[in-house]
Amino acid sequence: MKGLKIIVLAKQVPDTRNVGKDAMKADGTVNRAALPAIFNPEDLNALEQALQIKDRIPGSKVTVLTMGPGRAADIIREGMFRGADDGILLSDRAFAGSDTLATSYALSRAIMKMGSVDLIVAGRQAIDGDTAQVGPQVAEKLKLPQLTYVEEIQKIDDKQIIVKRRLERGVEISSCPLPLLITVNGSATDCRARNARLLMKFKHAKTVSEIQNANEDYLHLYNDRPYLTITEWSVNDIDTDPEQLGLTGSPTKVKKIDNVVLQAKDSKVITSSDEDIEALMQELIESHAIG
Repeated sequence: MKGLKIIVLAKQVPDTRNVGKDAMKADGTVNRAALPAIFNPEDLNALEQALQIKDRIPGSKVTVLTMGPGRAADIIREGMFRGADDGILLSDRAFAGSDTLATSYALSRAIMKMGSVDLIVAGRQAIDGDTAQVGPQVAEKLKLPQLTYVEEIQKIDDKQIIVKRRLERGVEISSCPLPLLITVNGSATDCRARNARLLMKFKHAKTVSEIQNANEDYLHLYNDRPYLTITEWSVNDIDTDPEQLGLTGSPTKVKKIDNVVLQAKDSKVITSSDEDIEALMQELIESHAIG
């Protein structure tokens, strides 16, 4: 069978384990510069599923697609170090402040520009928003079927896919014809480590913007080795409606971020009376432990 064209949707996210007082800007958007940036964990699970398909079906190609500032190229390189063939970075000030609706719109338009695709793989959700909306929204905008909460791809060919889904009360085996989009759970197989050979091959891979700011000693590499140039698209490179991008196209507005730190304290004994239970619930709500 012929190889499959696979797109992995990935996101560079702020490490929410280090949220502090400067984590949010005055306009309600995340201050990403104030937080360490990491590869969204469940997107790594998604990348592994794509790479396993590439291992099974010779000729398959895996492309990492991400949207973000220039530094988001780091996760494309990370994907290439682990086995992805290439990547595309959507980067433009017009995308800034996008919620899930605007993000999925921009990603779907980029995928349309990429042409026909057999499979789109995404992590279930990102740790900075926890909405689990972008993958399904991309599928809807592309008018593709979708399978969510995937834990394992059991079988795939050029006609259909069979997956195991991890649901709240058990597992489900589902099949669907290609093309489609799947979202992958964190319970799926962890992503493989970096490959030393690929690390040496792609360590100088850069976007056009990065190349323009690079040390001139390395500029000749990008003429001799075209695979080192990571594709970078701005808003002008994809067919979009500006009203559906960035803050303008984002109906979701973040009003406040609370940094809740749970600390161990002395134990507290309560009875089974309604009064004690109600008092405990009230205490937990007021301390933001729940609610």
